[in-house]
Amino acid sequence: MSLPIRPLTGTEPHPPTTPTAGNAPPTRSKVTGALAALACAACCAIPLLITAGVLTGAGAAILEQTLLAVAAALAVLALGMWWLHRRRNARRATVAGSGCGCGGAGCGC
Repeated sequence: MSLPIRPLTGTEPHPPTTPTAGNAPPTRSKVTGALAALACAACCAIPLLITAGVLTGAGAAILEQTLLAVAAALAVLALGMWWLHRRRNARRATVAGSGCGCGGAGCGC
């Protein structure tokens, strides 16, 4: 036999919630990622610059290698900043929300 569900009145206590770690990348990581995308787009525009006569073949080769290295470094930097941000937020959420650890009353949960 099933029992009827009683309606919520709004005065029931809410269960304690633990803060969750944010997964969104920080602004500095977004900016670095955008700069990496811009460097990649500039690398893709090199053939147009050669056709327009702005670059020579040797200049284009040097610029291409430089832009590829800069784009890769910026992408790695953006991912590293995002990872560090998530790690810090997860640690803060764990410390703030768990109530576990060594305190005045002893160790344990």
